Amino acid sequence: MIIVKSQTEIRKIADACRIVAEVLEGLKSHVTEGMATADIERFVDEGIRKRGAGAAFRGYRGYPSSVCVSVNDQVIHGIPSRGMKLKSGDIVGLDIGTVLDGFYGDAAMTIPVGNVRAGNAHLLKITEEALMLGIEKAVVGNRIGDISSAVQVHVEKHGYSVVRAFVGHGIGRSLHEDPQVPNYGRAGQGPRLREGMTLAIEPMVNAGGPDVRILDDGWTAVTTDGSWSAHFEHTIAITKQGPKILTKI
Repeated sequence: MIIVKSQTEIRKIADACRIVAEVLEGLKSHVTEGMATADIERFVDEGIRKRGAGAAFRGYRGYPSSVCVSVNDQVIHGIPSRGMKLKSGDIVGLDIGTVLDGFYGDAAMTIPVGNVRAGNAHLLKITEEALMLGIEKAVVGNRIGDISSAVQVHVEKHGYSVVRAFVGHGIGRSLHEDPQVPNYGRAGQGPRLREGMTLAIEPMVNAGGPDVRILDDGWTAVTTDGSWSAHFEHTIAITKQGPKILTKI
């Protein structure tokens, strides 16, 4: 069931989203070459806690950490560890969720570490562009498929592929709500978009094929062909004036 939110509820979601945005913004300068991914988790934990919120991911369906840190061919749900250290040339996906006063916020970005190859920088650029093009379609009267198609067309035009095993989602009093928001599909298909809907739109884009597999930790999804992957996400509200990005400084 798709839950349409009141203006009061959207403001509460926006409060949780603001914390996500602030912590992600801090990570842009905090993440450095030589850092263990566990150090990122500590930064996120402290950043969420000092702002009075909770880490939405920790304990969610058994997930052990407050942030997903996915490096290079890891698509999503990478678990921070002491053993994995970042090196120049890596790309690292950072996915954070918060809960504040019973409402959730969720966003992700992929950032370069040191000097990255031009091809990988281009992968990040196209993935973020696809997110923004999808968001542009999140207007009253459109359908979910309009978002999905905008993402897929832009990604595939540049020779990349969208991951189909994982999708975006509604968000509000739960981290994951209806409707699902795939990153592929046909324009004009799917549920109609209404004022008051809140969505987490999140393209996951692979440099190679779209297929993924799950590592033995039960969480980390990696590309089956070893190609590198990027992930960008915003939580948005659909308003009469157009889409409003809630996870943006």
